Amino acid sequence: MAEPENTTPLLIKRYASRRLYNTETSDYVTLEDIAGFIRAGRQVRIVDLKTGDDLTRQYLLQIIAEHEGRGENVLPIEVLIDLVRSYTTQAQSVVPQFLAASFEMLREGQSKMMENLSTFPNPMSSMPGFEALQRQQQLFLKAMAAGWGAGSSGPEMEETETDETRRGGQKGSAPEDMAEIRRQLAELQKRISKL
Repeated sequence: MAEPENTTPLLIKRYASRRLYNTETSDYVTLEDIAGFIRAGRQVRIVDLKTGDDLTRQYLLQIIAEHEGRGENVLPIEVLIDLVRSYTTQAQSVVPQFLAASFEMLREGQSKMMENLSTFPNPMSSMPGFEALQRQQQLFLKAMAAGWGAGSSGPEMEETETDETRRGGQKGSAPEDMAEIRRQLAELQKRISKL
């Protein structure tokens, strides 16, 4: 995964009219523009022009809600329910660490999957257009992982590799790997909800 070139957060100012202003390009931006900056690996900071209050969290949650509302469901309903519950229970202190560890595991899994895509011999590689398809897959995975940074693997990833090796010494396909990552994340979520 490539590191973003500019590590200085992009400052977005919210005017009283609720319009969002990109201070680097001196133009107004939408939530979709901000989501694009983040996908490209850019850190973003959104502040209220008048009060100076940091509104970044509020707008990031709004971006997530809009994507979820359009049917781009990433968060299972059970996770959303547990998140709502965590705001009123003692689990609130554990949830941020759990989520951080889960996403760290996901980042590492995606990184390994991208490495495996480039080293895995594929019989389809002789087909016309395969290289373009492979580049598109890699760009998609980079977009998903943009801005997450490098991570380290945990025991769950090591178990996954062992399972894949037992399947014949080959890594699974991207959808199978994502399904395994989701399964592991759901398992971790179940463990934390039992605390």
